[in-house]
Amino acid sequence: MSDSEFDRRRHTAASSLAERKLDALLVSFSPNLRYLTGFTGSNGSLLVLPDRSILFTDPRYQIQAGQEVTCQVKIAKGPLVDAVAAAIARLGLRRIGYEPARMSCDFFQSLQSKLPMKASLEPAAGWIEALRMVKSPEEIARIRRSVETNSRAFEQAVARARPGMKEQDLAAELEYRMRRLGAEKPSFETIVAAGVRSALPHAQPTAARFATGDLVVVDMGALEDGYCSDMTRMLFFGSPGAKVKRAYRAVREAQLAAIDAVRPGQAAARIDRAARTVLKAYGLDRAFVHSTGHGLGLEIHEPPRIGKRDKTRLEAGMAITIEPGVYLEGFGGIRIEDTVVVTTQGCEILTPTSKELRLI
Repeated sequence: MSDSEFDRRRHTAASSLAERKLDALLVSFSPNLRYLTGFTGSNGSLLVLPDRSILFTDPRYQIQAGQEVTCQVKIAKGPLVDAVAAAIARLGLRRIGYEPARMSCDFFQSLQSKLPMKASLEPAAGWIEALRMVKSPEEIARIRRSVETNSRAFEQAVARARPGMKEQDLAAELEYRMRRLGAEKPSFETIVAAGVRSALPHAQPTAARFATGDLVVVDMGALEDGYCSDMTRMLFFGSPGAKVKRAYRAVREAQLAAIDAVRPGQAAARIDRAARTVLKAYGLDRAFVHSTGHGLGLEIHEPPRIGKRDKTRLEAGMAITIEPGVYLEGFGGIRIEDTVVVTTQGCEILTPTSKELRLI
């Protein structure tokens, strides 16, 4: 990401301080820190002021911060909270916004106890997350690369899948391949679940071995250049029967209907409804137990949530997943998921992998 883009983001945040009646914003959540500064260390806090920003970190990251960050850097010799509190006092700040869902209770209480009497911490929930929803062209390019790496890893690993192979072994192969292709790590714990266990939406891979007749869900994502991808595809060992084919057809049609509904100005709930309408026609709507998708970027789950009650209006530049599924106890589950980007005319499907049921 260019230095000017980080400068622009900090300026955008700073320009909203006055209307929120704040003197500063304190950011300590790692993805938000990275979004505003490019800093990738594990310990940092950013004080956004009207005319500048200060990043606080510890001596372990002195060299790294100097290489990654263009704003002022303060290296704290002791606890970070002490350095932040001292800066607030020195600058005479009165109202400091903070991230209530992101700051630890310990840090909050410690900082509050060290503030000057006239200073106060004011909740500013979801502020930076809202800015992160619409991606820049460079962010979309990074997500695209992550998606492509993820899909290549899938093709390489699935080519090795055989009856008798363990769920854990295929998951390990998927993660090995994505790392070899350039990913930093998986963007979440890889899901591989076979047979009746495929009805568990967030199943963890086990030592269970694939057998003929197994339906297998593979949900995987790569983290590359700091940005996430997410994809779900289905495997079948052998020849699927009528029930599997019908359920698969229902989910694929639901996923395509939801994708077709994606466009700027459309409410997120409308995308969810498009998928559920198709599944209802198949009598499978009650077997769809999660939302149709979610935003992604620096985190695997970001706003907006593509769910029943989400009123967020989609905007060009948002990166979201579309992933309807059905889960039938004693039978199995089917989910199909792509990463897509909202465009001015509709959306672009970034995921290149075929949606067809992969027969092995």
